[in-house]
Amino acid sequence: IPGVSVKVVNPDTFQPLPCGQEGLLLVKGPNVMLGYLNQPALTQEAIRDGWYVTGDIAAVDEDGFIRITDRVSRFSKIAGEMVPHMRVEEVINSILGSAASVVTAVPDSQRGEKLIALYSQNGITKEELWQRLNDSDLPKLWIPKRDDLFAIDSLPVLGSGKIDLKAAKNLAREHASKE
Repeated sequence: IPGVSVKVVNPDTFQPLPCGQEGLLLVKGPNVMLGYLNQPALTQEAIRDGWYVTGDIAAVDEDGFIRITDRVSRFSKIAGEMVPHMRVEEVINSILGSAASVVTAVPDSQRGEKLIALYSQNGITKEELWQRLNDSDLPKLWIPKRDDLFAIDSLPVLGSGKIDLKAAKNLAREHASKE
């Protein structure tokens, strides 16, 4: 788009990343808002040195095509590492044989956050799911603890049919607090 620039940066340091590498997508141009009315703190979060912080995780290829792969809000920082919820969901869903899980996070005093996976049981026990996650190619840090896997009757969904992430986070907090 004429007059619009994009760049991908490290989400923690805001240092530019090389072409093709995934990171936080920033946009600059006449289409970007000036800020939030009477909310300088929100404006400072959303606009950094004239660049709008989209909240999207993306990569820009050598031809300038943007591939959005996730949202920053769908990542957790565990022991200093960014863990993508969607990747963990993909593995759980492949084990279950359907798109029947949602991964979110709750605060953890030792590691910053911990992953909670809610899933429709689909005939697989918590122990079997946990074992198969450990047998997968996921890094061990990305695998929720056995006690953080919760079988539920059905996943919360919005009217659009998409997963209700806010309701899922509330369910995760409820389940985690019972332990």
